Amino acid sequence: MGTKQSAPPVWRSPQLWWRVAIVLVGTLGLMTGERRLAFYTTQSNLIVVAFFAVVTYWMIREGTTDAPAPRLRGGVTLWIAVTGLVSHVILNQGANPLPGLFVTDAVTVLDNRSLFLLHYVVPAMVLVDWVVFGPHGIVRWRDGLLWLLYPVAYGAIAIVRGVAFPTVSDRFPYPFLDVEALGGGIVWALTRIVAVIVVLAAAVIALDRASGLVKRRLRLTARIPDAAAADA
Repeated sequence: MGTKQSAPPVWRSPQLWWRVAIVLVGTLGLMTGERRLAFYTTQSNLIVVAFFAVVTYWMIREGTTDAPAPRLRGGVTLWIAVTGLVSHVILNQGANPLPGLFVTDAVTVLDNRSLFLLHYVVPAMVLVDWVVFGPHGIVRWRDGLLWLLYPVAYGAIAIVRGVAFPTVSDRFPYPFLDVEALGGGIVWALTRIVAVIVVLAAAVIALDRASGLVKRRLRLTARIPDAAAADA
């Protein structure tokens, strides 16, 4: 008579609770500020919250610590990384965001803290999840091209929307999408943004490959002492 195998200890796994934390932090950031859907920051964080909410449910239901849909997970990681990089380097011009968290005005400090969560904390948490937790080694280099579709489509739709509806609120959500202000220079501005996203996509895939390699080597190193002890 066979023995019944116990389910993996999902409830005690760091993977589950880290991903629950991502959902909670992202939700807090979205709810504590005036976040409008026209902005890429709002959209990318909504995607993160929705994706990791589904991931945690799937992990509990299936009794596994691995996240499903690794290729989609790579895209989500890229999209939120774009949020962090663009906001810090282009919009904030590399300024330190920490002083803004402690200003005296209550409304301003709440909005600054909301943006800090969405621009810095959530992207960092998702990147940590991507590097530390599996599965690894499944995404392919050409997957990065598919991941580009969302940010490119966002930019194209934002420009068309602003041109077609000049009185709409948040007409051009970001300065590098303002075709009226930039004129022909928008081509160069968008080319630079796309180039940065391409490099980020390659970096996300490279991190996945490197993490998988490190884990395989650690497992191999752990087996060698066990094999030596068995032969002794």
